Amino acid sequence: MRWYLQQRMGRIQEFMQQPHKVQERVLKELIAAAKHTKWGKQFGYTHIHTQEGYAQQVPISDYEDLKPYIQRMMYGEKDVLWGGRVKWFAKSSGTTSDKSKYVPLTDKNLFTNHIRGNWDTTTVLYHNNPNARNFAAKNLLMVGSLETFEPFPKTTIGDVSAIMAHRMPWVGRPFFAPDFKTALMSNWEEKIERTAQLTKDSTDINMIAGVPTWTIVLFRKLLEITGKNNILEIWPNLSVYAHGGVGFAPYKEQFKQFIPKEDFTYMEIYNASEGFFSLRLNPDDDDMLLLLNNGVYYEFLPMEEWNKDNPEAIPLKEVEIGKNYAMVVSTTAGLWRYKLGDTVSFTSVYPYKIKITGRTKQFVNAFGEEVMVDNTDQALAVTCQQMQAMVAEYTVAPIYFSKNGKGGHHWLIEFEKQPENIAAFTAKLDYNLQQINSDYEAKRYKNMALVQLELTVLPKGTFHHWMRSRGKFGVQNKVPRLANHRKYLEDILSVT
Repeated sequence: MRWYLQQRMGRIQEFMQQPHKVQERVLKELIAAAKHTKWGKQFGYTHIHTQEGYAQQVPISDYEDLKPYIQRMMYGEKDVLWGGRVKWFAKSSGTTSDKSKYVPLTDKNLFTNHIRGNWDTTTVLYHNNPNARNFAAKNLLMVGSLETFEPFPKTTIGDVSAIMAHRMPWVGRPFFAPDFKTALMSNWEEKIERTAQLTKDSTDINMIAGVPTWTIVLFRKLLEITGKNNILEIWPNLSVYAHGGVGFAPYKEQFKQFIPKEDFTYMEIYNASEGFFSLRLNPDDDDMLLLLNNGVYYEFLPMEEWNKDNPEAIPLKEVEIGKNYAMVVSTTAGLWRYKLGDTVSFTSVYPYKIKITGRTKQFVNAFGEEVMVDNTDQALAVTCQQMQAMVAEYTVAPIYFSKNGKGGHHWLIEFEKQPENIAAFTAKLDYNLQQINSDYEAKRYKNMALVQLELTVLPKGTFHHWMRSRGKFGVQNKVPRLANHRKYLEDILSVT
């Protein structure tokens, strides 16, 4: 396996060195594959030969635009957004009008994007650490569940992680834990309990993959059952944690407590229902390599285009380091010029490396401060380190101007380890956010526009209780970190 992975590294280095050539090839392959679909015929794919022609002829879309096509596919119609009939749909967190959205998962997308992305992750992991033991031990998966689409039972829906686990070749299954029946359970409380019981004596767990929130819940359950002080006392060979889905900075100190190991590897990946897009190239970096040869063609919306009716995207070759962009992707899943809703900034253009900065709908800009999730994650991580605190979950909303009052930000925080002095923590958090975001600092100058942030400490379990009350309790659902309105915040306060 080490020899095989060394050969695969050459494929990654190719798109690092020739990014634009590779992206042009990907687009041509996508257009050729879909020109005979109903979508391809509607937008004249047979006449598209260049990146410029593609941008002119095909509109930028969001889920609501593609939803009618996706619904037809879910009922068994062939050749709609992609060739043939699509039997699998990845269930993701909802839109403004639906509790959930469903992303087509074609066979082409599964194998040349999601599974290839996992192989790329393993390739980079072995490149950085030739003595890795992924194929000599067990890797624990924290995946979602599957269900039949009731109106058309030949269609299956579920978390993309669950679909990948279900369709994993039998040759790969011996390397994973727990058993696949447990991994695919739909009841998360039962799944956590059973996973902990099945793995509490498994000394050969080498890697764990999953979103931080559910991983922490599992760790707590393991320590409760075993009476141990940390996870290494249970899994002494644990050496890698692959994480994605939410910013990791607020959780880093908690993981150090759970896994007190200096040379432990944290592998950040960017894998969503819509695709596997990037991974951390070097363990000491805080950015990720954009994967350019996995069946995804990338475009980017500058911040000033986000809320326009007909936004104009730019190709990869025109991006600039340090600016915030909304990602637009065209993929082998039949997503065409699709707005993901995620925002990124580039840290490098040779090779192309990114940091996830937030969501187009998750920011606070009520006063021109343009605070993104990346800003709040960083400020919170620094403050927790300075004040010996640990955070479980948080969300932020604006405090609007009143007749006699000034504006500000209202933070709701659920602590894993609460600081001794909340007032000092609040002041330090506000200061650190000013050091990270100059627009926020300018608005806070002498309290002229914004006053110091307000912090409300919530009882443990509040966010999980709120998510369950919304019917959004599972691996694909995350607590909204920022909102430019107060609805989430007021709803959360109402359940305390």
